[in-house]
Amino acid sequence: MNLLVTGAAGFIGSRYVRMLLAAGAPQITVLDKLTYAGTLDNLELDHPALEFVQGDIRDAELVDKLVAGADQLVHFAAESHVDRSILGADDFVLTNVVGTQTLLDAALRHGLESFVHVSTDEVYGSIAEGSAGEERLLRPSSPYSASKASSDLIALSYHHTHGLDVRVTRCSNNYGPHQFPEKVIPLFVTNLLDGGNVPLYGEGLNVRDWLHVDDHCRGVELVRTRGRAGEVYNIGGGTELTNKELTGLLLDACGADWDRVRQVEDRKGHDLRYSVDWSKARDELGYRPAHDFTTGLAETVAWYRENRAWWEPLKRRVERGHA
Repeated sequence: MNLLVTGAAGFIGSRYVRMLLAAGAPQITVLDKLTYAGTLDNLELDHPALEFVQGDIRDAELVDKLVAGADQLVHFAAESHVDRSILGADDFVLTNVVGTQTLLDAALRHGLESFVHVSTDEVYGSIAEGSAGEERLLRPSSPYSASKASSDLIALSYHHTHGLDVRVTRCSNNYGPHQFPEKVIPLFVTNLLDGGNVPLYGEGLNVRDWLHVDDHCRGVELVRTRGRAGEVYNIGGGTELTNKELTGLLLDACGADWDRVRQVEDRKGHDLRYSVDWSKARDELGYRPAHDFTTGLAETVAWYRENRAWWEPLKRRVERGHA
């Protein structure tokens, strides 16, 4: 069996590939454009079961060639940073929507066994109370989440219209090793380790559910191996924190005080609370998050403390405007 994985030089995709290789997976082909957030340092390039191809998921000719040699596809590739989408939405629409459609067309032509489309809880928008189930109306707020909602619907349409085996996952906020240092946890940790300050949007009352990347990857694999065609599965972590509470935990973990925090103007259209109901994945697939957040966060901070050689060049690249 040949599994094609897109976007696997990035944070979540690379952890997924590492997990499969450690379990003795058959052949895996990774397709990644190597944008600013992707790095070959995330992959075990010398592994005999891994083939890496640099390329764009919008390149129809390349995609067709790779899909023709694959049996199944797991699609992680996406532009995913909300702030960047607010500054300019072009790349988000082109990659997340057009790129997904390009993959789907190739999957349909070559009769792939299954197509797992990895999405986000942000497509549901802000949840005032309770948790969003898979049938909840999509109300994305940012250009990023709107592009992901669009790609979800396009992917599902290929199942309903053409019978393609499409399965969609929607995860809550991920954390863990190898996360690019523009996202909140690695940004705060690396800034604090360097003696710098950290930005806190508004009053810091926005609530997020936190999911360890390894739990997310296990959830995606359960969907690939046990999920049903045409279905959506939420994958949550079970730890809801305000951004202010998270900041306090990160300050403590890095031995820093609140004088290192700078309140900044709130993000445009900032959703107040995300929360997903992942009981469907639990009941159908046996999914449960295995990582305790307190332990997982401590291990993540320790990883960044011990792996400066990985993140320092990435931060310098962004600061020089090469992102």
